Amino acid sequence: MRRYQHVAADGVRRPQSERLRRRQRWYFALMGVCLLLILLAWNLVRLWSTTAAVAMSAVAAVIPPVAVIVANWGEDR
Repeated sequence: MRRYQHVAADGVRRPQSERLRRRQRWYFALMGVCLLLILLAWNLVRLWSTTAAVAMSAVAAVIPPVAVIVANWGEDR
């Protein structure tokens, strides 16, 4: 099955620099969420619930691979 490229209204693809900037923003936003979850889990939440802190850490552990996949999505075409 062939995937179609996203094109602008005039039929021209967005510049590489714009696509790179968008991917970088997504990557840094996801990694920021990951860092925030870890910091909150082990500096604040663990005082009330160790289980919740471990669950937050587990979610934070899944975010980096997802961030890499999102940052590189569609650039192999």
